[in-house]
Amino acid sequence: MPEAGAGIGRVLMVLGAVTFLVGALFAAGVKVPLGRLPGDIVIRREGGSFYFPVVTCLLLSGLLSLVAWFLRR
Repeated sequence: MPEAGAGIGRVLMVLGAVTFLVGALFAAGVKVPLGRLPGDIVIRREGGSFYFPVVTCLLLSGLLSLVAWFLRR
């Protein structure tokens, strides 16, 4: 029977690796298109602007759900 902390340890290692890779991409100057996808709501007026990333939220939600499903298997 595996240790109780083995699953959490694996998740933390994966999250650390993903965080490292994203940080390396940002440090290299790679522009990520998240946040400016078609379907995101942008309202600009004289008094200011309002931005709501609808499609970005849906995409990230689906991606995180897929990762969570994969880690549970």
